Amino acid sequence: MKTTDRGILSNYDLKKPGNKIVYYLMTLIVLVMVCSMLYPMIIIFFNGVKLNTEVNSFPPTFLPSEWHFENYHKAWIYIKLPLFVRNTLYIFAGNMAMTILVVGFAAFSLSKMNVPYKKVIQYFFLLTLFIPPTTYIIPNFINLRDLGLMNTFWALWLPAGANAFYLLLLKSFFDGINIEMFESGRIDGASEPRLFFQIAFPLSIPIFATLAIFVFSTAWNDWYWPQLILSSDQRYPLATAIYKYVVNVRRLDLNLKFAILSMITFPPVLVFLFFQKYIVRGLHLGGVKG
Repeated sequence: MKTTDRGILSNYDLKKPGNKIVYYLMTLIVLVMVCSMLYPMIIIFFNGVKLNTEVNSFPPTFLPSEWHFENYHKAWIYIKLPLFVRNTLYIFAGNMAMTILVVGFAAFSLSKMNVPYKKVIQYFFLLTLFIPPTTYIIPNFINLRDLGLMNTFWALWLPAGANAFYLLLLKSFFDGINIEMFESGRIDGASEPRLFFQIAFPLSIPIFATLAIFVFSTAWNDWYWPQLILSSDQRYPLATAIYKYVVNVRRLDLNLKFAILSMITFPPVLVFLFFQKYIVRGLHLGGVKG
């Protein structure tokens, strides 16, 4: 006999007129939200396969009269997309390494080690979440300049190791792991780094997978901070290059702009759709205990 999970409303509940009206109203609201989110992406794609004259025509048309997929080839050779994608992946890899090593070790220390005043430290990191990020852009810039890290990937990697939100999320997850496993490891002579890599990290793959998606999204979309500290095409990430060489360029045809934007819009969406179960699961598990 086939069994199905019961939803919020059963078939009996839907027979009531009041519940049925609310249900259809909620469904309509969800459909409107889905359409409002998909519409810009569809417009970007359609404008990317139109002629430039059709993109600039008024009144605007939704579907292209002719499909010109050669626009994507022209867009591909206009800008060095492979170079900028490679730089973005370098930034993502470095930021993820800093998240695992620095933020992961800090969260593990606050959760499973006898750190003095750990509650005070935890509340201090919690308070930093209320500080607007724009207030420490200039201090970070000055510090990196004095360290001689301008126009290097380290200027992006080092700040990734000071993310208070990731630290508190990881600590909350580590708090849910049984302390007896770590005590058994210490009795066997295991060091704290070994306990982290052989016990805590393997058990925390869901939360680290969730953080990987967040880190990837930040590396893919962030353009302002890299624009401040990087000054070379060999270092620019994708978002900064698109802002400088596509969005701010007036002589570039609009259909080529839309073609480039569509090529960089869909990959993160596909990554999110593929890994969305890790986001939900990781945030759920990370919020079990605090």
